[in-house]
Amino acid sequence: MAISKKTEFTQEDIWLADVAKALSHPARIRILKILNDMSTCMVGSLVEKLPLAQATVSQHLKELKRVGLIDGEIDGPKVCYCVNNKNLLKAKTALDKMFNKIGFC
Repeated sequence: MAISKKTEFTQEDIWLADVAKALSHPARIRILKILNDMSTCMVGSLVEKLPLAQATVSQHLKELKRVGLIDGEIDGPKVCYCVNNKNLLKAKTALDKMFNKIGFC
């Protein structure tokens, strides 16, 4: 029987890996850029700016929201999304800290 080794990693490492996984798709990177430029945005506005179907955009938004990089607020029948600046800064700081410690060849 396989034993999970997840306990061997810090919660910060697990969270950062999850964030990195969420950022691993170019559509999600583009969504973050759009939301950052627009402050808040409805799904329909995002669909107009991306070469993706509405359902696909919604799935990408769901993943970004799951890791806390964006927030979604229900506004009637629509959801208004915005960047979660606190968590985005936390991720940036953790990535900066990690990459600053990596040596050069």
